[in-house]
Amino acid sequence: MTAHLRRLSRALGLVVVLVFALTACIQSDTTENTVYSDPSAAPDFDLPDDPRVVALGWSDGEIALSLGVKPVAIYDWMSFGAENKGVGEWAAAEFGTDTPEIIPAASAGEFNYQQISEMNPDLILNVRAADDSAVTQSLREIAPVVTAPAGTPDYAINWQLQTQLIAAALGRTDEGDAQVAETTDLQDTLREQNPDFAGKTFVWGAKFGEAYGAYLPGDARFDTVAELGFVQFPPVADLDAQGFFASVPVERVSALDSQVAVFAPIGMPLAQLQNDNLINSLPVVRDGRAIELAETDPIVQGMSAGTPESLRFALERLTPMLAEATGRVQ
Repeated sequence: MTAHLRRLSRALGLVVVLVFALTACIQSDTTENTVYSDPSAAPDFDLPDDPRVVALGWSDGEIALSLGVKPVAIYDWMSFGAENKGVGEWAAAEFGTDTPEIIPAASAGEFNYQQISEMNPDLILNVRAADDSAVTQSLREIAPVVTAPAGTPDYAINWQLQTQLIAAALGRTDEGDAQVAETTDLQDTLREQNPDFAGKTFVWGAKFGEAYGAYLPGDARFDTVAELGFVQFPPVADLDAQGFFASVPVERVSALDSQVAVFAPIGMPLAQLQNDNLINSLPVVRDGRAIELAETDPIVQGMSAGTPESLRFALERLTPMLAEATGRVQ
């Protein structure tokens, strides 16, 4: 081998070594940003005045919006659509002329981390979400992440704590406290205006396919109505629970026969609920003490969204219906 070829060979070898070294550095340089999940502590990250927020958790984006921060992207869990900017009709106008990137619900809870990274977020909200450490680890390699406290059941963080966490992370604790207070003040007012609600048993039931279910304490649908003075119908507490929802076997459908009830279908037209023989056999339905709402009804959507703003929207419309139903209780 000539001297020239030997020098060329050594040079090529050095290039290969450098390429491998750089590749190793790139692959190992995965930043682990802060994960914030404790509202009693201050977050240890600094955000710009107008942070780029990617909201992945259920209603996380809507809460940020109510605090004056417009997310650059929202995971549209409830399929509100681009026309509503990924939030409920009660909140869409708060975006003004801005439009977030919509991550469609068809993604079925799977995140495209490359897509999220390309959004260049300053903060990722994944609060009302599944408790998945692998997801959190992947997200924190992109930006600081806000999650529910460890051990919180999937999607079951209560709306007050969800709001407090997001507000603290965004440096808007006062705005978050104001949102919570406005909703709890409305609940207090409605409870005082409707003393007949006190102690009446209540169920928020559902029909899906050929099955039935009931929402439990810990879910905004039940908790928000309970704050008006209603109490859980005892047979529901004896059902098998999965997080904030209990399945109701056909042979135990009488567990839905409380003094007052709200029924809504899941994944089917309202007519299939209204024409259900078992539901119609319940005295609460026969006596006109049940409120039946479509899955797309704004009241149902507001309760499902479970934000301070959406709950106020739903309560103002639902409470007169509850008063009418309660008036029929013997």
